[in-house]
Amino acid sequence: MVNSGSGSSGNVVSLPVKPSPTFDRAYAYRTLAILSLTSALIIYIDTMLTPALPTIAREYGVSIAQTSLLISLYTVFGVAVMPIIGKLGDIYGKKRVMVITLMIYLAVATTTSFAPSFNLILVSRFFQGVGLGVIPLSYSIAREQFPRDMVPRAQGLISAVQLSGSASGIVVGAVFTLDYGWQSNYHLAVPCILALTVLAIFLVRESTSRKPGVRLDYVGAAWLGASLTAMVLGLSEGAAWGWTSAPILGMVIGGSALIVPLALYEGRQVEPVFDLKLLRQRNVMVSNIITLLFGISTGIAFQALSYYFQLPAPSGFGLNTVQTGLYLLPLAVFILPVAYGVGVVIPRFGVKPFLYIGFLLAVSGFLLLSTSTSPEEVTAYLCVYAVGGGFLSVSLQNLLVLSLEKSEMGLGTSLNTAFRYIGQSIGAPIAGAILSTFVLAYTVEGHLMVLPARAAFQYCFYVAALAFIMAGVTAVLAHEVMGRRTSLKDPNPAPR
Repeated sequence: MVNSGSGSSGNVVSLPVKPSPTFDRAYAYRTLAILSLTSALIIYIDTMLTPALPTIAREYGVSIAQTSLLISLYTVFGVAVMPIIGKLGDIYGKKRVMVITLMIYLAVATTTSFAPSFNLILVSRFFQGVGLGVIPLSYSIAREQFPRDMVPRAQGLISAVQLSGSASGIVVGAVFTLDYGWQSNYHLAVPCILALTVLAIFLVRESTSRKPGVRLDYVGAAWLGASLTAMVLGLSEGAAWGWTSAPILGMVIGGSALIVPLALYEGRQVEPVFDLKLLRQRNVMVSNIITLLFGISTGIAFQALSYYFQLPAPSGFGLNTVQTGLYLLPLAVFILPVAYGVGVVIPRFGVKPFLYIGFLLAVSGFLLLSTSTSPEEVTAYLCVYAVGGGFLSVSLQNLLVLSLEKSEMGLGTSLNTAFRYIGQSIGAPIAGAILSTFVLAYTVEGHLMVLPARAAFQYCFYVAALAFIMAGVTAVLAHEVMGRRTSLKDPNPAPR
């Protein structure tokens, strides 16, 4: 059967599916566990190296600025290849591309753990960013293979477990670095990657929608990758290299400028990687704008929180990395049941009500954070944000995937994930600019130090709240995709 989606071009072959009176929910739950754990592990590995940066700097005799590249380059390469991986998944099958991506990820993660020099760590960590492409493929497989009523719970669980992986990466990464060395983090994670890759090979089914005979737009893929690499690298390293320096201005402005001719070029392609028709679909456009603002807001907030927890008093609370992670851990633990619970009730009430509630709670959480005076208060107010973030993550992901055709799922979710990381790359320097502008001189242990004023952290939380308010206004433009007021037909009815 040949099925052509409204937002796609070329032939899409839907492979025959044996009809069955009931959907295999045992398979669905088993697959959901694999997809969730894989996504969480990749995010965990992304964050677990952060506490080890000072240790790596001492061990290899490099500066902290150099070790910070281990974090930024991971994100840079991940953002650059995500749309390409997503498009390959649409063409050749999402499971196949996910397994190949995991194998590459496994190889470079192993190389990182045994690298004898800092330069080799840097190179292998850079290519490790390929693992971020697995996350949108996980969302796509769940949407494509699960029945419609199960999709919200699946998207919610994958989103929530990812957040848990991020928070636990800081805590566990710090503990293992202190007790066993930073390489032990990889020695623990690599066997888990291998096990999940094997499980994916044997237990996850292949996509029923593929495009035989279609070739990847290599020129457009390389062009988009170069543009995203330049923008994200410039935004990530602006504080270290200087925002007015020629390399930073060249990368940010040049990378942005490349988008215009790329759009003109891709408009003439049969299977574009940068698909303007897809991005112009109302719900896709709204989802991407909200995701960008979401990323900006969280980038501002968590950059500010890392300093708020760890700078000496009276500017911050003077905590170490492990203590900081422990205060952030309730955020991840709290969001798990919230996100899954929202996924359960979305089919009945729809996506948009939870978007609005999520925005209100997230804004309230940031406004409360602006009044915090102790680490305990910060954690309590972060839990308010966690509820809002759980509502938002699940409803936003469902708004996107329930609006996409099967033939567009990999590319659509990959571009959306890229928007989130671009937003975070924008948000972090905004927080840095605020914290470096509003400063005061403090006497700390007999030494005069210029540190961010408490008001600087308040301003960061105000700007983060403003970004969420703008996202909430944007959400009004979305069409409902579930519940009694659904205004869109399901483009991808799943087998039951």
